[in-house]
Amino acid sequence: MRAGRSIFERPDTDDPVIQAPLRESVASPLATPAVSAARPRGLLRVLGAAFGLAMVVGATVGGGILRTPGEIASALPTPALYLSAWVLGAAIPLLGANIFAELGAMTPRSGGLYVFARRAFGDGVAFFTGYASWINWCLGPVALTIVVGEYAGGLIPPLAGHEMAVAFAVLGMLVGLQWIGVRAGARAQELMTALKAMALLALVVAAFVVPHSAVAAAPVVVPHGTGLLLAFGVATQGVLFTYDGYYAVVFCGEEIRDPGREIPRAMFRGVWLIIALYLLINFAYLAVLPVSRMAGDPFVGATMARALFGAHGDTIIRLIMIIAILGTVNAELIAIPRILLAMSEDGLFPRQAARVNAGGTPSVALGLSLAVIVAFMLSGSFRAVLAVDASIVVVLYLVSFAAFFVLRRRESDAPRPFRAWGYPVVPGVALALMVGLGAVFSVADPRSALILLAVLLASWPVSRLVRRAVQADARATAQ
Repeated sequence: MRAGRSIFERPDTDDPVIQAPLRESVASPLATPAVSAARPRGLLRVLGAAFGLAMVVGATVGGGILRTPGEIASALPTPALYLSAWVLGAAIPLLGANIFAELGAMTPRSGGLYVFARRAFGDGVAFFTGYASWINWCLGPVALTIVVGEYAGGLIPPLAGHEMAVAFAVLGMLVGLQWIGVRAGARAQELMTALKAMALLALVVAAFVVPHSAVAAAPVVVPHGTGLLLAFGVATQGVLFTYDGYYAVVFCGEEIRDPGREIPRAMFRGVWLIIALYLLINFAYLAVLPVSRMAGDPFVGATMARALFGAHGDTIIRLIMIIAILGTVNAELIAIPRILLAMSEDGLFPRQAARVNAGGTPSVALGLSLAVIVAFMLSGSFRAVLAVDASIVVVLYLVSFAAFFVLRRRESDAPRPFRAWGYPVVPGVALALMVGLGAVFSVADPRSALILLAVLLASWPVSRLVRRAVQADARATAQ
């Protein structure tokens, strides 16, 4: 095969790794195939519906819903406007799930958005997508484990002042779970997601049943006209951040027992659960706090907990935050190494990263990812990368949604266990929304936009150089 050409240009004919799950899911969409032994590359097809749902919900619902509302209330300081942002924002994950469900079901290969980009666009765009996605997902454990360290100090006084040590301990524990194997990581994800959902629902119930003193409202200035449109734009950024992660199950597509059925189910069930949970939490906020008091609050969840439970509120919200964050970090650690594994198999990363241990974990890729996460944590450089992370997320969405349309046109006869609803209008709305958000982000942060554009343009020649280096290494090893 000529270097630089996508292995997916002629789909469903050459790659047994792609063909096996497609044949299983297309032949009988309602059947659940028996669990196979190790896949040809070592991954284990042992994950079911519970894991898929836990991955979608666990990767998405973290600390954001307890912190982001203050930003949204500041931009839209009335209950109607505030709730409308969350209701309208729910369209983003629903529209995205419609696209990712089709892509994930038709290309059930572990590796996430990189896999779709390579099938549609070849090595150049895929190279950018893979590395951008990898860095984007590596940033999550960095920031979140540090937050766990900060909150743990308030719960256990001897840990105060040792935030980084706690962060490393938490990271080590979760990486250890992944290293044991995919089953251990999956069971942990299911448990953490269940605990997270129960903790947040308990907080919602408390908002309506625990007696509390009324909080006085402050005067607000409601935006109008163009100012209101700009305010909705700002609020949408916060909502997008809080909903991001709902597509996490596609990073494990090759390990799902019946991907043609379970990936779409997990995606839609998970997104509807997330939307319901977010709306319930926001109604709980409004039952306790005026929007004017939420506005600008960096931690609305803590403010509500203190209003409900007094001095004990801080302890309760810290526990909820830690539970929520652990499930998110665990999901991220499941996804991250599978990006490198897929790139390694395609010759866009050193081939050693394709090694999988007996438990079904991409062990070398996990170790390399851990090294990058630790380097970010020690250097503090992740804060500089975070400045462009929102733009990275939008670009990754754009590439994936564009890949959907390219594959629909070029591979119209390819087996699709799930077909996106409302094609081409509904997926077109999703793509148009991402284009609009990309334009807004570019105007708001032109420096980040230029950096991403330069990296994207450099991806094609760099990908060719990397592929040649990997091939040369393989030939040298063979000799």
